[in-house]
Order: sequence, then C-alpha cells, then structure tokens
Amino acid sequence: MNIAEIKKTDIANGEGVRVSLFVSGCRRHCKNCFNRIAWDFSYGRPLDAALEEEIFTAVAPYYIRGLSLLGGDPCEPENQRGLLPFLEKFRARFPEKSVWCYTGYTFREGTLAEPEVQTEVTEKFLSMIDVLVDGPFIEALKDIRLKFRGSSNQRVIDLKKTISSGKIVLYLT
Repeated sequence: MNIAEIKKTDIANGEGVRVSLFVSGCRRHCKNCFNRIAWDFSYGRPLDAALEEEIFTAVAPYYIRGLSLLGGDPCEPENQRGLLPFLEKFRARFPEKSVWCYTGYTFREGTLAEPEVQTEVTEKFLSMIDVLVDGPFIEALKDIRLKFRGSSNQRVIDLKKTISSGKIVLYLT
C-alpha cells in the first residue's frame, strides 16, 4: 500500500490540528476530484516501518488531535488491508487521539454498503475509526459552507456511537 502525501499540520480535514495521511488508490474517480493524482494505487511511497515512524513522530505532539485518512480512498479493499496493521499500532501508541476517515463509499447497517469493498478486515478496520465522512463527492451538490466535506450528500458520522447504537449518529449536521 502506498501513501500519496502526508500533511503534518492540517486543520481542514477534521477537528483541531491533525496529521492527514493521503493513501494512494481509488476506483471511484469522482468528477472534479481534488486529488486525482492519488487515484493510482502505485503512486507515492510504500507504507513501511520508516514511514510509519515518521507519521507517529508527527502525531506525537500534544497539540495534534489525531490522524485523518484520505485519498485516494482508504476504504478500497487493498487500502483497508494495508491500513489495519498501521491503525492497530497507532491506537496502541496514541489511544487518546482520534482517527477520522474520508471515503467515497457509503456506510450503512454497520458496514460499508458497497459489496465490492467488503473484505475480511472491514469490520475491524471500521472499529479503528472515530469519525467517518462518507459518500462520493458530487459536483452538483458542492457547498463550500459545509464543514469537513465537499458536497451536501456526504455525512460526518460519529462511527463509535453509530456502531454501538445500531443507527446512524451524525457527528455534524
């Protein structure tokens, strides 16, 4: 699995100052996507031990609230499999920090709705995420007034509360 870009002090992709990790690989190809270069699964650098340590060092300061996963798309099957071991290490090392994840796929009934992205690790992968921003970017629904999302069809979901309650709990309305 490859990483397209790391933003070590980002305030646009989740609450507070965050480290944003842009994974490579996306099959959705939304019209006017802001990060087309990351559609290619082979773009960027491999997520190896050295890169993991670089990310952990960037997340460590007290003023960093957490990690945001973007892309490409973190929920592509190969990205779920690549990110899960990294997220397990992240959670062990930084239990107090949050994880936000942006995906063009849709969350429904406790998992990702689209069968093509269901894997043997999907449930565990989703359990590592605090806030999920779901749904494809739709140019016709673009609204620059929205917080943490680009189009009005996208939802900012409190994934921990949603999974425990069995119904969608929005983090932001």
